[in-house]
Amino acid sequence: MRPRNLLPLLTASLMALALVALTHAQNRPPEPRGAGGRNGEKMGKQYAAPPGDGQSPGSNQVSIVIEGGFRVIRANGLPDHAPGQFPNRGNPNVIAVQNYHFRVPLQPKENTQFTPLRMHPFGVALNGVVFDPGAAEWWQMDPRSGWTLDPISGSQKLGVDRHNAHVQPTGAYHYHAMPTGLIERVTGGKEKVALAGWAADGFPIYGPWGYGDAKDTNSVVIRLKSSYRLREGTRASGPGGKFDGSYVEDFQFVKGAGDLDEANGRFGVMPEFPQGTYHYVLTDDFPFIPRQFKGTPDSSFFRHGPPPMRFGAGEVGFRGGPGPKGPPPGKDGR
Repeated sequence: MRPRNLLPLLTASLMALALVALTHAQNRPPEPRGAGGRNGEKMGKQYAAPPGDGQSPGSNQVSIVIEGGFRVIRANGLPDHAPGQFPNRGNPNVIAVQNYHFRVPLQPKENTQFTPLRMHPFGVALNGVVFDPGAAEWWQMDPRSGWTLDPISGSQKLGVDRHNAHVQPTGAYHYHAMPTGLIERVTGGKEKVALAGWAADGFPIYGPWGYGDAKDTNSVVIRLKSSYRLREGTRASGPGGKFDGSYVEDFQFVKGAGDLDEANGRFGVMPEFPQGTYHYVLTDDFPFIPRQFKGTPDSSFFRHGPPPMRFGAGEVGFRGGPGPKGPPPGKDGR
């Protein structure tokens, strides 16, 4: 082929690349700008889900059975409550039926160290919807920047509905924070200690109520609080600006500041476990849904293959401390 004939091919290739870039730009919110990496609450509301409920493509289906030494959860991933309106400007995806098959140990064991949540769901709710708190959204779209956008604490809501959920490109509806519809159902709208789901390591998930005395089911019921707090001052690197909750790394664990440990859990007696068990708690404040495990997550929750470009779970690997130092840990394959 003569050199002069390469020009049409080169032009066509450049046009194709431009079209791909334009399509991707139309399917995600713009990069936050300004102090703290955001453009204020107005932008956050702009990319929240529209008010009112939408429709689910089908009925909720879930089964939880005991098989050998495991609790096996099969579900189609559709909620047992009306979801928000999807797609929306902050989340361009359509809810679709999933084929979940998870298993968790009946007798989970506590490890001496916490295990960070990687790029997979933290657990699954009783209705078969996954708890997937992180977001694969980073400062300057760089997963090695050390700054992970949080879809709940920041003003850029990434299209979450009133149940603090949105949809991945796979069609998977998932919770990023307090699953309000689920909690209303399991508590009957009362201040009640109620099981909400199972973590990938087998420990139960409750929320948001717990006993004032973790050792006494007859003690007063209180709304439990996490022990994470916003850091003071401003970010010395990355997006700069004040620690305002836009990023996961804006928070640090302060022992004794709340009711729970680094994994947003504690040991105590529960209605289903009168002898006591370690359990996780869903809270109104960060981290909302735990970002660490007390036990070892089962591989049935792991994703395999290259990570897709999506709105959903990202590696959070967050331990708290003095602040981000260098890039986050390397990613697990999924």
